Amino acid sequence: MKPHFHKVPSQLESSFSIRRDSSFGSLWHYHPELELHYLIKGEGVRFIGDNISNFSDGEILLLGENLPHKWHCREDAPEDISQYGVEAIVLHFSSNFMGNDMLLLPEARLLPLLFEKAKSGMVIINETRDKLVPIIEAASKAEGLDRLIALLSILKILSETKDCYQVTREKNFYQSNKYETERLNIVCSYTMANYSQPITLEQIAAISNLTATSFCRYFKLMTNKTYYDFLTEIRISHACHFLIEDKMSIDQIADKCGFYNISNFYRQFKKVIGVTPLTYKRDYLKTEKFSEILPLFE
Repeated sequence: MKPHFHKVPSQLESSFSIRRDSSFGSLWHYHPELELHYLIKGEGVRFIGDNISNFSDGEILLLGENLPHKWHCREDAPEDISQYGVEAIVLHFSSNFMGNDMLLLPEARLLPLLFEKAKSGMVIINETRDKLVPIIEAASKAEGLDRLIALLSILKILSETKDCYQVTREKNFYQSNKYETERLNIVCSYTMANYSQPITLEQIAAISNLTATSFCRYFKLMTNKTYYDFLTEIRISHACHFLIEDKMSIDQIADKCGFYNISNFYRQFKKVIGVTPLTYKRDYLKTEKFSEILPLFE
């Protein structure tokens, strides 16, 4: 998808931005600042670069400069959204937030490597994730020099850790204009709302104001995948969520996610995830840590 440029709101008299979010923007966008995203609570599907994956409570990600992203919270949340809701602490900072000379210091030699690695997105897991949570919480409340020290502590931990995995296959993504962004966001929103139903190329092309042939060419050019590959990944991400929830049979999950042929569901699931639905469910129930098993579509 072609993302839309987003100007991160600046905080007066601050070298970087940190805020608590209780709602996520629905636009596919990018910005020149790096972003550290700590999800306190909430769940849904996230789009980062060429990757589509589930997200859930406790996830920490570092996104590099101009890496397009979008969070889509689940629409099957309880009616009392105040009890469910979403909450995150989000930091935005430029690679030279302390001046260009900082990255030239011998003590900071690991930071350029970290920032380069972050261009593919990093999901932070295990002990490093647990170590970062209280520091991020403290940073959101800190003032003055304590605030800056907290960010440097976070960057030190991130630059030294191996407790992470890469999110995207590519590092560089197309930067779009407003019209192109709106078109792709419409396609994405429609797909997320209707993934459980049959969606024809003619339907989705009409929504995009293109012919079916033009839409196929356009979508492939923008995303490096066909629309049906994209739709399948959306359906599988929801199937993973329902498998973890463990409230429905495999047949019910396949039907709810738009697979009306159980053999096709098994085939597509294994193609995307690498294991069968039953193996995926068993592995999750064994570890009880969704973020640490088989990162989706890596």
